[in-house]
Amino acid sequence: MILPVLAAFILALVIVVLVVEMLRRKKLREKYAALWLVVGLATLVLAAFPQLLAQTARLLGVQVPSNLLFSMTILLALGVCLHLSWEISVVEDETRTLAEEAAILRTHIERLEARLDAELAEPSRTSPANEPAPLDRG
Repeated sequence: MILPVLAAFILALVIVVLVVEMLRRKKLREKYAALWLVVGLATLVLAAFPQLLAQTARLLGVQVPSNLLFSMTILLALGVCLHLSWEISVVEDETRTLAEEAAILRTHIERLEARLDAELAEPSRTSPANEPAPLDRG
């Protein structure tokens, strides 16, 4: 019984250390790190006190404590999937808006370039020969 508890404790510790390291290196944003730190710390608590899972399972009427653990894990995974789907939707909307703005700016630049090319192509209305000579002040 001690080996699975030790393995769970080590796994939870690895999760916490990995999340903290990813945060330190700016590879994981804080809002996601909070969730994984909670998962890691909850796993640490359950690994340190395995009877807590058994008591919780008994309190909820679950026959086998590991079934409660699997159910909680599945609910967590579904929650993470739902949250990431929402994040993807937000990013897609922002990407679409940015693409539309870029297209508008590109069209505006092309029109300005066309107008500039047209102005440079037509002969100047005031050529240097028609300009008055500067006054000599010396």
